Amino acid sequence: MLSRRRLLQLAPAALAAAAQPPRRTRNLVLLMTDGLRWQEVFSGADPALLDRKAGGVADPASLRRQFWRGSPEDRRAALLPFFWSVVARQGQLFGDRSRRSEARVTNGLNFSYPGYSEAFCGVADPRINANDRLYNPNLNVLEFLHRRPGFEGRVAAFGAWDLFPWILNAPRSGLPVNAGYEPLRLPEKNERLELLNTLKAETEYWDSEAFDSFVFHTALEYLRSARPRVLAVLLGETDEWAHAGRYDLYLKSAHRFDRYARLLWDTLQSMPDYRGSTTLVLATDHGRGSGKKDWRSHGRRIPESQSVWMAFLGPDTPPLGARASTDTVTQAQLAATIAALLGEDFRSAVPAAAPPIAEVLAR
Repeated sequence: MLSRRRLLQLAPAALAAAAQPPRRTRNLVLLMTDGLRWQEVFSGADPALLDRKAGGVADPASLRRQFWRGSPEDRRAALLPFFWSVVARQGQLFGDRSRRSEARVTNGLNFSYPGYSEAFCGVADPRINANDRLYNPNLNVLEFLHRRPGFEGRVAAFGAWDLFPWILNAPRSGLPVNAGYEPLRLPEKNERLELLNTLKAETEYWDSEAFDSFVFHTALEYLRSARPRVLAVLLGETDEWAHAGRYDLYLKSAHRFDRYARLLWDTLQSMPDYRGSTTLVLATDHGRGSGKKDWRSHGRRIPESQSVWMAFLGPDTPPLGARASTDTVTQAQLAATIAALLGEDFRSAVPAAAPPIAEVLAR
């Protein structure tokens, strides 16, 4: 039996814990796009790249009409209207370096497999140093949640890149990971899904990566049918078009990513299972260089490509908007933050994981 003195010592902590409101987030959707720079997210189209020579733009006049505006605030709203009309007003955005809000990867490599591994596993693992078909030895947050009561069979991932089954170690985790050109089959007949499977199989451009539209709409069909509690949708065209030197297609892919975020959010709010109880997380896996040449690339030789951004919108995140003068947040914090939003402690399973982002969980 505890002594009176010990009870008095424990009372303040117990009262503080009791005062904490329970999490209202029961479901979470993570939408990522590969290699979208913080510069476009917070300032919109880059004037130095809106031409044929530096930006590979097929029709500069048309692109300028679509995305060029007189101020950074207007340019970013034209490029990412959902970000700036909804997320920036009702949620939080991190990574605007011009306002001393630093978000970065910690793996030092600044490319995709290490970036996704850090985001999902909460640690930068030096063994993950190439975009190879190596099953990730680290526990990821989707796998962790998949094992928790109430989440079994209700966690899934969809990716444009066919490496995601390795990144998320699908054979070990048991997670459904639909990636690349792989068709999705559901128990019930679904004509829309069958059409998406056919179009994806017959519309191949990159060897290892499907177009974002097929991946996104397949994931959306799964959401409507299977009603997962946790869903990751991982797109890739922003990175592919940047590597190809097509700034016009890069911007249009970013704009489409924003449209997909809005469609996801509106769909979630239209469904009783998700309305008012779902958090949407938006992020990227790495940054890019700047200037007329390095914007196409990223990696160890371009240190500034460590800079990323992330955004949170949901019932447990205070509406603080685009943050300024914040402590540095890292890619590694995403895993524990995702779990914490759902009332789970990822660090109980991975003590080395970075802690959750406190400001996102302030309610």
